[in-house]
Amino acid sequence: MELNINWLAVVVAAAAGMGIAMVWYGGWPFLGVWRELTGVTEEDSKRAGKAPFAVLLPSILVTALVLAVACSIVSGFFGSDPLWLDLAVGFAIWLGFSLTTLAQHNAFEQKPTRLIVLNNAYQLTLFLGMTLAIGLLQ
Repeated sequence: MELNINWLAVVVAAAAGMGIAMVWYGGWPFLGVWRELTGVTEEDSKRAGKAPFAVLLPSILVTALVLAVACSIVSGFFGSDPLWLDLAVGFAIWLGFSLTTLAQHNAFEQKPTRLIVLNNAYQLTLFLGMTLAIGLLQ
């Protein structure tokens, strides 16, 4: 089995991830709810400036690379690469790692259930959007 990484797919998936993050946390429809649940005000965001993006960009790139590697491994295992299989990889990684760790972390921090749902919905959208980009370009 050979590991095949399409670097263009990684870059496009990262761009898709950045777009999803900006839509999700940058405005309608979730920004007001997110601000209410986290207590992060517009002033807080202005004070933070671009610092959150300095964290977002490398983390999105790593996520895109890991998803591309996982899709390649699964494709090699099954000997085929249908789009649904890439989406299944995104879902499985979200379910096994993101949903579970966010739920644990937020439960111990006693975050509101609505915030846990909002953040997990973002992660699911992110992983599916990124694996969709990867699958379309593989």
